[in-house]
Amino acid sequence: MSRIGKKPVAIPSGVTANIEGDTLSVKGPKGTLTMGMSDLVEYKLEDGEIAVNPANGTKAARSHWGMQRTLVSNLVEGVTEGFSKTLEISGVGYRAQAQGKKLKLQLGYSHDVDLDVPEGIEVKTPDQTTVEISGIDKQAVGQFAAEIRRWRKPEPYKGKGIKYRGEYIFRKEGKKK
Repeated sequence: MSRIGKKPVAIPSGVTANIEGDTLSVKGPKGTLTMGMSDLVEYKLEDGEIAVNPANGTKAARSHWGMQRTLVSNLVEGVTEGFSKTLEISGVGYRAQAQGKKLKLQLGYSHDVDLDVPEGIEVKTPDQTTVEISGIDKQAVGQFAAEIRRWRKPEPYKGKGIKYRGEYIFRKEGKKK
């Protein structure tokens, strides 16, 4: 039994959920998100809650159960509160600047890195070493943050690079004479 899957997803006021065919759509104050539903899991909309249960007793259905419930929960949380990730840049001369739908990064390369911000994602740079990424789709926010971080991962000797806020960088001791 999935402990996560057993709990129904509560739908807060101001949010509407709709099941049409094999698509679940959730509409809230921040926007609308849709998700394709798995055939191995049953979705029931009742009493202001979305209940997720396995369609049958097979191992595949039970393994999809908890994940599908989490995906439904992420849809509801996304249209009500949204998701955000914060990246911190450390290193001499490393900086970021948001310019409309572009993000300009200076990361020690011979050229600047210009990234196009995907649709539905908002990027802010409160200062030159902080990048805040926010949106209603958890997967899209995390993917764009990972793409930015991939340009200069934190290195273990000085800690230079792009890291998530709160991420611990394992530090190594340098060479000894």
